[in-house]
Amino acid sequence: MRFKLFIFTALLVLPHLCEARPGYFEPWGKDSDLKVQQEPAPEKKASIPIAIADKIIKFHQQVISPVDGPRSHYRPTSSRYMQLAMQRHGFIKGFVMGCDRLLRENKDPWVYRSIEIDGQLFKYDPPRK
Repeated sequence: MRFKLFIFTALLVLPHLCEARPGYFEPWGKDSDLKVQQEPAPEKKASIPIAIADKIIKFHQQVISPVDGPRSHYRPTSSRYMQLAMQRHGFIKGFVMGCDRLLRENKDPWVYRSIEIDGQLFKYDPPRK
């Protein structure tokens, strides 16, 4: 009788033991270093014209803009937009996109999406990928 009970129990429990998974892993505990760390993608080295334009734009953002005050009605600002456009599309196309953005810089409401930041309404127009 005991043997039949053992076989019956084994047949009930064995499939569940085969499918058993460990219960709890601490996500930042002692086993977290066992996960494979992904290496960051290597950054593309900017061309010389992009690097020079980036330095000029950073000078404008850090020196001229704090003295003159914020004026952009867009987010991201026009200077950041030109930086992103040049990094994504190259110097010539990015420069043309940035100049086009500067020509559209005004307070008039238009067809752009708007976002509210700190109670102020800004036009949201990021550079396309």
